[in-house]
Amino acid sequence: MTTASTSRLRGQAVIVTGAGSGIGRAAALAFARAGAHVLAVGRRADALRQTADRHPGIATLPADITADGAAQEVIDAAAGRWGRLDVLVNNAGATTVMPLADTDARRVADLLALNVTAPSLLARAALPHLRAARGAIVNISSTYGHRPLPGAAHYAASKAAIEQLTRSWALELAADGIRVNALAPGPTESEALTAAGLPDAVVEQIKRDETAAIPLGRRGTPEEVAAWIVHLADPAATWITGQVLTVDGGLELT
Repeated sequence: MTTASTSRLRGQAVIVTGAGSGIGRAAALAFARAGAHVLAVGRRADALRQTADRHPGIATLPADITADGAAQEVIDAAAGRWGRLDVLVNNAGATTVMPLADTDARRVADLLALNVTAPSLLARAALPHLRAARGAIVNISSTYGHRPLPGAAHYAASKAAIEQLTRSWALELAADGIRVNALAPGPTESEALTAAGLPDAVVEQIKRDETAAIPLGRRGTPEEVAAWIVHLADPAATWITGQVLTVDGGLELT
């Protein structure tokens, strides 16, 4: 992070959902190190504390963002604490392995509630503050938001939805000076596969298969992805909106 970008973000208020681990934790830390005030949001209070323990600029809010009224609670917590909201990072999400033959209505509904509906409601609740700040929304998609994923089509579809929301919101909110972009990470070292309920042996096999498919020959790190989240939110990125930036070691090219 350059000195210039640090000074541009200093004093800004940022919400990062899914901040208890992986990309969310790395993003919260990256924003805090750049001088921003960060509200780290997630379901697990202990994991959020571990994130906050790494930097004094991070406050925490344990919350299930799919619960009724949670979106407004999250936005009010940040705005009430710092008197402003400049950046919303919609990072929280779930990976669900669900072949078509095993498709279950409740699992589809739960997946969309977290990956699509919750980010939408957070963005809606944030709008008055983002208008005042001429702020930014950064949505987290995936390489599989625009690349087929057999066996997990509904996850891929939820990320495709996020990418289209990003483009549409960018046009809708441009007159308000609000920029909306998405970052699409490839396979990244995180707890996502384990959190999906997969056995350890299956997780390790998936990681080996993914690594073999990535042209740069390795999975990404949360810190590599977080750096680009901060870049997209940086006020210096004044003319970038409606874009989906893929950070995946070249996987989408294969």
